[in-house]
Amino acid sequence: MSAALTQALDSILANTVASAGGVPGVVAMATDRNGTVYEGAAGLRQAGGNAAMTTDSIVFLASCTKAITGIAVMQLVEEGLIKLEDEAARHLPEIGQLQVLTGFDADGKPQMRPPVRPITINHLMLHTSGLGYEFFSADEARYRQVKGVPTILACNADAIKSALLFDPGDAWCYGSNIDWLGLIVEKFRGKRLGEVLRERLFGPLGMNDTSFELSPSMRSRLVTIHQRQPNGQIVPVPELVLPQPPVMDMGGHGLYGTTGDYLKFIRMILNDGNGTYGRVLKPKTVAALSQNGLGALKTPGWTTSMPNLANSGDFFPGFSKSWAYSFQVNDTALPTGRAAGSLSWAGLANSFYWIDRQTGLGGMWNTQILPFLDVSSWPGYVNFETTVYQHLAR
Repeated sequence: MSAALTQALDSILANTVASAGGVPGVVAMATDRNGTVYEGAAGLRQAGGNAAMTTDSIVFLASCTKAITGIAVMQLVEEGLIKLEDEAARHLPEIGQLQVLTGFDADGKPQMRPPVRPITINHLMLHTSGLGYEFFSADEARYRQVKGVPTILACNADAIKSALLFDPGDAWCYGSNIDWLGLIVEKFRGKRLGEVLRERLFGPLGMNDTSFELSPSMRSRLVTIHQRQPNGQIVPVPELVLPQPPVMDMGGHGLYGTTGDYLKFIRMILNDGNGTYGRVLKPKTVAALSQNGLGALKTPGWTTSMPNLANSGDFFPGFSKSWAYSFQVNDTALPTGRAAGSLSWAGLANSFYWIDRQTGLGGMWNTQILPFLDVSSWPGYVNFETTVYQHLAR
């Protein structure tokens, strides 16, 4: 780590914690293809507590889980066990029972119809199946309430059996698609998703601190999720932890882990599928999974239906963005310095990462606070990424 880069990034982390309206704690890291170029932490694991945020702190990765499950799916594709064009119901008949929600009648009863075409694995990988999330769709939230469908955070199979918001392939909508894909991985491997990931991804990458189930060591380093109130006050919510052990390993949002572990995953993508202790994917597969799969469709911003969980917003408004397997792709270069065609995404508790295969840079920023797109976390991350490019981009 260069002294200038370390000083600049340390300052960003410290200011994000210390400034008015800042976050309780943050841990962030950056990497090139060869190894970690920066790691740092600032603040506390819980506001008002004594435990410092450290580089080995455990965070709720939430939707940062999706890309990891996506790799497990691409391994199945690489081995010829499935095809992206396969109808998902061929492997999971229950997904064929999902219907399209067309509205609600005068009594509030959901109006449903069969989809005009079946859901494919490709639809699930690209979030074009019609499945949504309750906190980004008022109709989806209303359907769950009326039909008694558990919240997605319940981490069980019933939680993903919701309504389709449109016909598969017609639009892009962020939702529980990757949870279904996790079940397909389990069917073909004959094991829980967590065990599959340990054997086929975490082991080769040396990700020893990432899991759906918190070990005693992980729990001792767990960062508390906080809630930013409308008046700006930040309140710890230590009880906000996914069911332990989970009934279902949720491939879309269930993992906990360290920032350092996730950096190993990022580095694998930068190195065309080669991990610390072995190859995870073939280079041609990494190239394929990094491409826009949406055609003319684009990924828009979002409107919240649950302001306590997520703010409405967009990443880099005005810049065209698409979707790959399973990352967002920025179609043009971004003001931070990130090259066109780079991969990125985020987690609900304000985790953000990027993977720039062109310049060979990537990084991750973890705060643990709600709602998503936090007024302090997101600007801090953008400043972090920008500073990395200012010091390292060639």
